[in-house]
Amino acid sequence: MEHVECGATPAAEQAAHGPAAYAVRAALFDVDGTLTDTNHLHVVSWWEAFRQAGHDITMHAVHQALGLPGPDLLVRLLGPGHDQEEKDAISTAHDVLYATYFERITAIPRAGDLLHALASDGWRIVLVTSASGEELSALRRAIDADDALHATTSADDVEHGKPHPEPVCRALELAGALPGRAVFVGDSVWDMEAGRRASVNWCVGLLCGGIPAADLQAAGADAVHEDPAELLHALGTSPFARIPA
Repeated sequence: MEHVECGATPAAEQAAHGPAAYAVRAALFDVDGTLTDTNHLHVVSWWEAFRQAGHDITMHAVHQALGLPGPDLLVRLLGPGHDQEEKDAISTAHDVLYATYFERITAIPRAGDLLHALASDGWRIVLVTSASGEELSALRRAIDADDALHATTSADDVEHGKPHPEPVCRALELAGALPGRAVFVGDSVWDMEAGRRASVNWCVGLLCGGIPAADLQAAGADAVHEDPAELLHALGTSPFARIPA
């Protein structure tokens, strides 16, 4: 797997961030399927969007592709040979369908408590998500932990989505932290691959998004937990405990 250093060398990192970066601990979190119970809402919305366009794509296939940027998801599921107009129409249909759930989105239990616990311990928390606009606002309302957040990076801030390392590198930049002082938590293989490619020190996979532990570990997860509640309970022995204050 390709690794892309967010700072090419320790000297370059220090020049870019300053000595204070060596004291910062960054807790980076994916959102959909990690902190909010939204993966299957996305699955149904994509499935229906494909069905309306005349494509028989299974929900299982959609689920396996979740976490990719929309254009990459469409290519993965449709294959080559489909014009941009058709792909744009499917993407728009997904967005319209998914928006009907905005007021009903819920956080995965204890997600907000986990963020608050880490913030209270001095971690700088950055959300790493492809959501933006009203969708991102709905997700943040559901988590109800804005006071614990240091920053958020969305699709509006980067040119490439996960598994490209750019979203993770951008999150580290916003936190003012070095990759070796960071933990990235996500629920998809694309999250784990992005964290690894950005040289984040520890990647933690959560099973609440529906991806098997073996798949997350194969993609680079150093530890796997059931959900935010289990990770919160295990903070003292988790990768978060491996990075000293």
